[in-house]
Amino acid sequence: MIKNKRIRLLEELPEGCIATILSCRTPVDACRLSILSKSFRSAADSDTVWDRFLTSDSIILQSPSLANTFTKKDLYMALSDRPIIIDQGTKSFQLQRKSGQKCYLLAARSLTIDCRNVDGEKEWIPMHDSRFPEVAKLSLVFSHEIRGIIKTLSLSPNTQYAAYLVFKIIDACGSKNEPVNFSVGVSGGNRSIKSVCLDPNLEHRTHNNEAGLQRPSVRCDGWLEIEMGEFFNSSLKDEEIHMSVIQRSGTWVRGNLFIEGIEVRPKYGN
Repeated sequence: MIKNKRIRLLEELPEGCIATILSCRTPVDACRLSILSKSFRSAADSDTVWDRFLTSDSIILQSPSLANTFTKKDLYMALSDRPIIIDQGTKSFQLQRKSGQKCYLLAARSLTIDCRNVDGEKEWIPMHDSRFPEVAKLSLVFSHEIRGIIKTLSLSPNTQYAAYLVFKIIDACGSKNEPVNFSVGVSGGNRSIKSVCLDPNLEHRTHNNEAGLQRPSVRCDGWLEIEMGEFFNSSLKDEEIHMSVIQRSGTWVRGNLFIEGIEVRPKYGN
């Protein structure tokens, strides 16, 4: 009875007031509270609420497909349903459905990739299951360095983020595996550093220097990913997060290493 009375009191508020209250919550809260009454449903579907959850217009305007969305809620759902390609094909952007937090995948073309290669330099090739026009193919690589940068102000504030290398290894071969080193952190500040195993078929190798190390997992899009490190983004300063993948050993010749990019997304939630 008390709960129903409170709901009735809230329903007496103007729709604009209810919308303002809902906009201070999360997208999940707005959807849940919309079932309370017609007044709440109308307020929860309003542009006032969903505009608060959306990102800057500069990102939205880069995707012509979003021009067909009629409401801010439709726009939010479209951005959280699938990634859009931005910055002339060098990044993809998506919102997490439940929280509205920002996720980016930096395409291989936006990364600095240096390698010592038997056949020469890296190749740029299309792959049917990549969201980008091209990925980097590193064939018969003895050693490589991959570096990426993202600005903290482009990310969601007060959020714990993690960076993930998105890649594939096909026809791996060689006499000996060596760990790959990851580094993630603010430029000029503290960084998380760790060694991992990129080989998804480690158990089939006769020489094993990577036992017990973190290994990649398969993503829903079919690519492999492995966490590089994490950081907390306060967004209080305009800083750069530097992410690197380094393998300098010359003892293992890889078959085909395909790099789609580095994804930066909230560590928790989905």
